This record gives sequence, structure tokens and C-alpha cells, in this order.
Amino acid sequence: MTLSCTASTGSIEQQIIKNGFAFLPARQARAWLEPCGLKDWQGFAESWNDLGMDLYMADGGRYRRRRYGTFSITGNSLTRKDHQPHYQSRDYNLLNGGVERWFSPITDGMGRHPALAAILQATSTMADHLSPERPQPAPWHVEVHQFRIEAASDAEALPTPEGMHRDGVDWVFVFMVNRCNIREGVTSIHALDQQTVLGSFTLTEPLDTAIVDDHRVYHGVTAVEPEDPTLPAYRDVLVVTLRYE
Repeated sequence: MTLSCTASTGSIEQQIIKNGFAFLPARQARAWLEPCGLKDWQGFAESWNDLGMDLYMADGGRYRRRRYGTFSITGNSLTRKDHQPHYQSRDYNLLNGGVERWFSPITDGMGRHPALAAILQATSTMADHLSPERPQPAPWHVEVHQFRIEAASDAEALPTPEGMHRDGVDWVFVFMVNRCNIREGVTSIHALDQQTVLGSFTLTEPLDTAIVDDHRVYHGVTAVEPEDPTLPAYRDVLVVTLRYE
């Protein structure tokens, strides 16, 4: 697939260079993504209603659903890779790391969706700008995670069950897709000492976005709980990570 993106992101990139992270309210994120071809967001968001259960939760939880896919991006060329396991060493994920985790693959429709293509082009273009040391034309290895955290009044629901962490990649992009009957879920950013708080914010609106330099900061999200315990409650996000190969 050939990609095209004309977004101007200088101010966002300067914020990341200065702080190691950025929070983009939905309006700013949409202005960033639409020049890259973002469209049919509603249809894209509806794919979160068809996720498989995450059966690798070492805490025994059954509150997380997900799908997973990998891509290679070089310049404007996007290629979906064969389905593969997700792996993190225990250096980065003490709870669930150290094993190959085979999640349900993202669907073909999701993999070809123009919203995802726009997001992958926008994130890889920004990562290009922010990574001048990256050898060229090294491709980006891109991992795409669809997450749904289901909250209930009788069990803790953790968007980041591993706690404050880094992912072992170069760049992390987190896009809010939907919040239904949910409260809390505060994102916090910490310095490498894991004690110094650099910032905090809550992704509430569809397309609210967090961008993280994984080499410079730790990030985590507090537990979520239902506002009305008698109704379904969930938090849907798209996480895109990039590392160069």
C-alpha cells in the first residue's frame, strides 16, 4: 500500500523534543490526521466490538480484549507482515513478559481501513522527523494493538496491568477510540527514575492522543471503573508502537 501525508507537525514535535511526550486533544489530533487521509472513524471504531479475550494475563484477569497486527513502513510504502506473536522481555513487562503471546489478528478490514492507514502514515512520518539518528532507509517495525478494558464493580480493570512501564520500542502512540460508562483511567508520565511526575492527563474524547518517547519516559494508566455498575462499561484504545529494524 502506498501512503500519502501532508500534515504539518512542527509544534507537536517540538513539544515531544522538549518534554519526551505530548498530549493532543481530539481537535488537534484530527487536524494532524485528516491530511493523511483519516475518514470513516465511526466504522473504524465499531471494529472494537469484535475483539478476542486476552488469555495471557498473569494476574488472572479476564477484563482485557485485544487484536494485534504488525506492519513494515519505509517512506510511503506500507506492508502488512504475516501474523506473529507479540513478545516483550521481562525487563519491560515484568507481569506478562518473557513469553510469546499469540493474540487474535486484526481483521483484514481493519488492516486495510483508511483510518488505520492515515494513523500509520502520520505516526511513521512523525517518527521519521523525531529520529534523525535512524539509519536510512531502515524500515519501521510497527505493532498495532486494539485494546478494550471491560470494567465491573467487583473486579479491578487495569489499562496497564504491568504498572508504570516502558514498551521497549522507540515511539508509542495511544489513541482514544471510545469510553462507555467509564471513570478514571488517568495517564501519567514519569521520568526515568520512575518517581518524578512529568505530566498527567485523561484520554476522554475519541481521538484524544498520547505520544511517548519510550527511551526518555515511563507511562502508565490508572484503573477504570463503571460510572453505573448496572450497565456495560469499557475503555477502547488503539496503541501503535514503532521501532526501527
